[in-house]
Amino acid sequence: MNTRFAVAVHILTLLHAQKGAPATSEMIAGSVNTNPSLIRRLLSQLAQEGFTMSQMGTGGGALLARSADTITLLDVYRAVDEGRDVIPMHPAPNPKCPVGRNIQAVLETRIHDAEKALRDELANTTIADLAGDVSRREHRRKAGTRAG
Repeated sequence: MNTRFAVAVHILTLLHAQKGAPATSEMIAGSVNTNPSLIRRLLSQLAQEGFTMSQMGTGGGALLARSADTITLLDVYRAVDEGRDVIPMHPAPNPKCPVGRNIQAVLETRIHDAEKALRDELANTTIADLAGDVSRREHRRKAGTRAG
């Protein structure tokens, strides 16, 4: 897994927080603190999966194409990182070494189980869940600022 997953989740959560107002790639890039071209590439992938859409013209930008409570983190993972190993294996251990000869077979089961647990957890969390968590954290932050 690379940072594209985290950035894609950030994009979708931000679009949900926009409450239907379109967001430009520049505005999203400012929130993510990255280059707008990376945002446009990810928006294109997310649009292919039916998660986002573009509103053209003045005042246009990216919008959620589906309700945030129907987009799971597993959906996002599959859209941007599927096909990549979460925990890649070393491709060529030394077959003359007893550990090198056997480590992949021994480790594969453990990695498979860990990746299944990750996918199960991602399937149980939606973009709306994350947006709620973000909102609660921000509310607590603001309440702490006023109290101090």
